Amino acid sequence: MKSFKKDNHYVPQAYLKQWATENKIPTYRLLVPHENCETWKSHSPSSIAKHQHLYTYYSGTADTDEIERWLDRDFENPATNSIAKVLMESRIEPKDWNNLFRFAVAQSVRTPYGLKQFLERQQEALPILMEETLKKSVSKFEEAAKTGIKLKFDPVEDFGNKPPIKVSRIRNAEGVEGVQVTALNGRKMWIWHLRHVLNCTINQLPKYRWTILHAPLGFTWPTTDNPLVKIAFNTKGEYYLNGGWITPGVQIILPLSPKHLLYTRLGMRPPPKGTVLNWKEAVFFRKVIIDSALRYIFAIAPSEISVIRPRTISQEQCSYEIKMWSDWHNDQSKEEAEYPD
Repeated sequence: MKSFKKDNHYVPQAYLKQWATENKIPTYRLLVPHENCETWKSHSPSSIAKHQHLYTYYSGTADTDEIERWLDRDFENPATNSIAKVLMESRIEPKDWNNLFRFAVAQSVRTPYGLKQFLERQQEALPILMEETLKKSVSKFEEAAKTGIKLKFDPVEDFGNKPPIKVSRIRNAEGVEGVQVTALNGRKMWIWHLRHVLNCTINQLPKYRWTILHAPLGFTWPTTDNPLVKIAFNTKGEYYLNGGWITPGVQIILPLSPKHLLYTRLGMRPPPKGTVLNWKEAVFFRKVIIDSALRYIFAIAPSEISVIRPRTISQEQCSYEIKMWSDWHNDQSKEEAEYPD
């Protein structure tokens, strides 16, 4: 019988090992409780970039770890072999480029940073979306009832992945019946989003042309707890992070080792595989990698990282986050029980 996988590594251990020295990874924490905390501290790959039950959810009868196992099987393991080819400077086959692409998309949505961004978007957009959708649906049913025309429904593209939404009939104080829609904006909604992105949206993204860029001599790439970076520029020529996957000209980077950088730019032919960047280009990419981190940066050569991204010192915020993750599974499970599969 398989053991339950409760330690969910949102940055895979096999990936992080590229930054290990004697099986320890130098780690820079961006949030610390006091100024006397070590600036850099080494950790084993198994002890960092993880939260217990990050992807666990209540299925209606029991907790399930199927998301963790799915991510391992379909995204991490295939990419591990392809990353090994990159490190050995071996020939990269089309299948390997696809493995690296799928790994990159997974890393864009499966981290705590991805969770934070998703929940913030849903907090703002979900109530409006549900209200508008409900009004349109009710209007369609009322029109169909008047005209006697049978409604046709679009086929469901992801039938096995239902969002945690409940539709119920209600009656107000005057006895008038209506419809009420509620949604759970939490772990289970995020997992629905993960499934949808990695089963459906991923197949609709443009055909990117990927390459591997090398760091210049004496330079190394760091990586972070949010390693996939999408760089876009506005009309003023100013860059911003988290550009869209289909934003014209967006540059997508993912460090694969201290030397190797997975790279593409939408709509443009990439440089040849193995191209060594000049120092100015490398400094820019290192800065955006560092800027994209949420709580942790990993590097074999710390150099100026603490200057580029000073850490936040806050006992209150540290205590809040420790408690939040400690209570995460119980709090989410209680809410998920109200929205069974």
